[in-house]
Amino acid sequence: MQKRFQYYLSTVQNLISLYKGEMPLAAFLKNYFAKNKKHGSTDRKQISHLCYCYYRLGKSLPNKAFSEKIMIAIFLCNQQPKEYAFLYSEDWLINWSENFSERFFFIEKKYGDFSVENIFENTDFIGFDYKISFIKSHLTQPNLFLRIRPNHETTVKDKLAKNNIVFEQIDASCLALNNGIKVEEILKLNKEVVVQDYSSQQIGTFMQLVKQNSKQPLFVWDCCAASGGKSILAKDILGEMNLTVSDIRPSIIANLKKRFDEAGIKKYESFIADISKQHAASKKYQFIICDAPCTGSGTWARTPEQLIFFNEKSVEDFVALQKSIAINALKSLQNNGYFLYITCSVFKKENDEVVDFILKETNVTLVEKKYFEGYALKADTMFAALLKKP
Repeated sequence: MQKRFQYYLSTVQNLISLYKGEMPLAAFLKNYFAKNKKHGSTDRKQISHLCYCYYRLGKSLPNKAFSEKIMIAIFLCNQQPKEYAFLYSEDWLINWSENFSERFFFIEKKYGDFSVENIFENTDFIGFDYKISFIKSHLTQPNLFLRIRPNHETTVKDKLAKNNIVFEQIDASCLALNNGIKVEEILKLNKEVVVQDYSSQQIGTFMQLVKQNSKQPLFVWDCCAASGGKSILAKDILGEMNLTVSDIRPSIIANLKKRFDEAGIKKYESFIADISKQHAASKKYQFIICDAPCTGSGTWARTPEQLIFFNEKSVEDFVALQKSIAINALKSLQNNGYFLYITCSVFKKENDEVVDFILKETNVTLVEKKYFEGYALKADTMFAALLKKP
């Protein structure tokens, strides 16, 4: 067993030396395993887990050798030593608590040059308090979240129970499960449940405000629709509506149509357009959803390679894109209509400052804005602002 894990560690060291962040780590590993059929399912799982552990340290301890850094990463990212125990001396093992804070304290005490701020270097950009708790959350694998669609709660819970799947009920429609569970083999995705992060589900609280203050059915435009998750959420909250979706990528709209079919959404219009460059909508809407492209910095616990390979200069590019999309989309908002601006970023420049720009350049007013800080529940962090046109 020890020999096998030494092989895993050498493989991981080689992969980390080859990986340059040119594609998502998940895609890089998938390509590697496709070319190296010698790795069985256990091998793939262990190698992938160790890679992710390594990147969760971000840019901390830059002067440590790989062998020591991976030991620290494994210690911080795993509740128990299990198969890794042979790597450690007794003082590590007796301090290997299931309590993350105790493991973290041990590393802080043992390594004077270990700084939590170096895990997530861009702390000055973050738009909310409790930054240390947010940064520490990158050392933990986020949960898998399901949103139960209306009238499917009993069916979903019965199916999970029948398959001995442990879950935590977060609220009336949200379930948290361990990552890695193949829910698509148990549940009907998009019909019974939607795989959707808890914070993303919480965006629905702003949609509820729109519903309470508007006459139904609404004319709704999801202008950066991607795979349609926010549109399905809007459907479940707003009920009957006149829906239009758009995206810059034809392949994404094709995927969206398949997903809508599974979700039972038949009544909608779609078009392809780059909203950052043109005012593309041909009609006016009472509610516009703008889930804007962004750095994704609120989701880096799922893609921890970004802690190392993120290019700070890209923030300004995203900000310019977000401002253009928002200004162009707002041209299609009716009087007394609502505009919902969303990102999965934690950076003020992409969030608060873009909203300030919109307020300055247009005649909309701010209803409410909020960071949905999901890290305490092993979820993503998102930002949303609800604006209204008089």
